Amino acid sequence: MTLSLAGLDTVGSGSYAADDVHFLLQAVQIEVTDVEEKERLIQTRQKHYSEMISQEHAPTPVHKALYQQALQQSGERMAADVQSLALALNQACTGPSIILVSFVRAGLPLGVLLRRALIELGRDCHHYGISIVRDRGIDNLALEAIIQAHGAENIVFVDGWTGKGAISAEIRRSLKDDPRFAAEPRLVVLADPCGRAWLSASAEDWIIPSGILGATVSGLVSRSIWPANGGLHGCVVYDHLTEHDVTREFIEHIEAQRRALASVAPASPWSEDQRTALQAAARSVVESLAERFDISNLNRVKPGIAEATRAVLRRVPDHVLVRDRNDSDVQLLMHLTASVGVTVEEVGSALGPYRAVTIIRSLS
Repeated sequence: MTLSLAGLDTVGSGSYAADDVHFLLQAVQIEVTDVEEKERLIQTRQKHYSEMISQEHAPTPVHKALYQQALQQSGERMAADVQSLALALNQACTGPSIILVSFVRAGLPLGVLLRRALIELGRDCHHYGISIVRDRGIDNLALEAIIQAHGAENIVFVDGWTGKGAISAEIRRSLKDDPRFAAEPRLVVLADPCGRAWLSASAEDWIIPSGILGATVSGLVSRSIWPANGGLHGCVVYDHLTEHDVTREFIEHIEAQRRALASVAPASPWSEDQRTALQAAARSVVESLAERFDISNLNRVKPGIAEATRAVLRRVPDHVLVRDRNDSDVQLLMHLTASVGVTVEEVGSALGPYRAVTIIRSLS
């Protein structure tokens, strides 16, 4: 089944400006599940993570202060990385339009910023937010509607970062039999420590400011939810967080910094040697931690600052490991672990390309 974009009943642009993004997600009502119960159901395979959601609370004053600190510390870097990615996309996409397809939620801020940068470069650019669910795939209904409207040639997928590369693998798996897409789909991210993206601004695991908040920096929508009755993948609109929303404020802040930049060089895809080395280093860390903590399901290993932080907020953490506990990039993680009573272990270079990893507690 294929629907036109006009025929899809969606949540619109959330709390973003209408021109910044069109979410191809349906609003759903779903009963919240306690975090620990959700974890038990996931690990015992009674339910998939995408079929449940826990209550998302407003960030605490300390969390907000640490977000502001990250914005001051890393905002200019993010602005420069956005510009370098936009310049590279402008070169790589030769058709009349560039179609950005961001994965909800982590890809949204980057997608919005890339669209603005590409328009400034004179490109026609459209931006959509869609769902991809680990182990279940991309929202084909949403993707087909985009292809019907714009074609597939210049579709670029956008996410915030890579952790182990699960989403890039899911894109390849979802599209492997679709001749309209290359064997290596175009996935663009800010940080790619595991070497699994098509294009990234860097391989460094750094504190992306938008990566340490949830709905309040991503249009006031939840992560995507599997549709119980078919149709578009869903999301919950978090109106209760409106007073804490910094979605537009964040975009305008990074935009102002990007426009003030001196010249920036375009990002370059990894060479084969770089990609191989990054993938090997990341895989070695994940495998060694799985062995140390007797983990058979690698979904319990959450590497990278953003993934490690989100795991402490949304899952049931057992161990948190950092390269350096005094590193300014992991201070929010240190705060969150202290608030839930999880010990942080400093392990130095044993984390390879990552600055932090969270291990999810076994509840099965």
